[in-house]
Amino acid sequence: MNDTPAKVRFAPSPTGHIHIGNARTALINWLFARKHGGRFVLRFDDTDPERSRAEYADAIAADLGWLGIDPDVVVRQSERLALYQATAERLKAAGRLYPCYETADELDRRRKRRRARGLPPIYDRSALKLSAAERAELEAAGRKPHWRFLLSNFDDDPERIVHRKITWPDLVRGPQTIDLGSLSDPVLIREDGSYLYTLPSVADDIDLAISHVIRGDDHVANTAVQIDLFAALGAAAPRFAHHSLLTMASGEGLSKRKGALSIAGLRAAGYEAAAVTSLAALIGTSDAIAPMADLDDLVAGFDLSKLSTSPARFDPAEIGLLNARLLHETGYDAVAGRLDALGIGGGEAFWAAVRGNLTIFAEAAEWWRIVAEPLAADRDPADAEFLTRAADLLPPEPWDDGVWDAWIAALKSATGRKGKSLFQPLRRALTGRDDGPELRLLLPLIGYRNTKARLS
Repeated sequence: MNDTPAKVRFAPSPTGHIHIGNARTALINWLFARKHGGRFVLRFDDTDPERSRAEYADAIAADLGWLGIDPDVVVRQSERLALYQATAERLKAAGRLYPCYETADELDRRRKRRRARGLPPIYDRSALKLSAAERAELEAAGRKPHWRFLLSNFDDDPERIVHRKITWPDLVRGPQTIDLGSLSDPVLIREDGSYLYTLPSVADDIDLAISHVIRGDDHVANTAVQIDLFAALGAAAPRFAHHSLLTMASGEGLSKRKGALSIAGLRAAGYEAAAVTSLAALIGTSDAIAPMADLDDLVAGFDLSKLSTSPARFDPAEIGLLNARLLHETGYDAVAGRLDALGIGGGEAFWAAVRGNLTIFAEAAEWWRIVAEPLAADRDPADAEFLTRAADLLPPEPWDDGVWDAWIAALKSATGRKGKSLFQPLRRALTGRDDGPELRLLLPLIGYRNTKARLS
């Protein structure tokens, strides 16, 4: 990379909630920008008024903010239509954007005829042969044109298509080549005057001086057309990097429509933002997946060369394991405010006691209820005599960190019990659970009075 600061963009369509695969693309772009002292643009591709919703744009911004992805610039394509119109007029004036009048059925029949003749099913450019009078006649009959971009896959005669290879050094996939001669002239403007993705995207990339386009490898096939369009507009194309897509462990792709693993859903389920960003940034790379509580650590270790070209397979159970690891490694100072907000006391001693048993942070509230509130007795009648004896042998207050060891030593001596027969009845009586944090750590928090009541 040269010394010019990078400028990248994440361009979601606000037609639904983003999922972890979308967030991965956003995060890769953001990490790249931060690593190289650049800028991150959030561009809402909202030119489809039928499907785009302001509430989805707001939700996407909120999801990115929760993840710690802060855009330097926010633009909305719905507010930039004048730029796209001017771009279209430039292409028309240069003879690179031309009107076509075929219906979808007519185009389908033509493709089938070409296949039957052993020809590639690409558009035959017959609209270029229409005279001004023929176009006027079609429009008088109610036909409205869609507009195609004339690819530069010819020399002097557009009807004589030649092989013209577009190559680029993909920063993830390595050298890439696509033959424009194998492609149809793409439609850039629909019959109703609305724009398809390509023209606004390229116009924005030029206007916003985007230096790198980093996106999923499902866009590789579009890249040659876009490079040709940059050239037609007299602009240098940005550098491209196409990362592999995130799929389920089964190989099934993620979908906004299905709501698979939406960021909003992960947040509602109680997962930490740092667990999500750690997974999104590290899955499909040569780095081991580990919890990174600080985004700066992800920035420091980020490099496009670490991204694999193979699909990144994601098991939803992995996010739970990563979240638990993150909580187990989180110090008290990082969560003190959150504990206070939930009305959880006990300070650092409580957090040290319970964090190793948490999968999500909200479970800390349940353990505080177990520690601080009255708890219905849960005991085996066969253990009643042992628990009564345990209550009688409780050390007197004040209690300190050594109370557990002193109590257990007295119980072993008095009852002869050890191992599971000693500890399991105590755990059930004191917590109502068969497993959980170390009782040695919980006992001082439960306190003498509560402990006595639960044993009696």
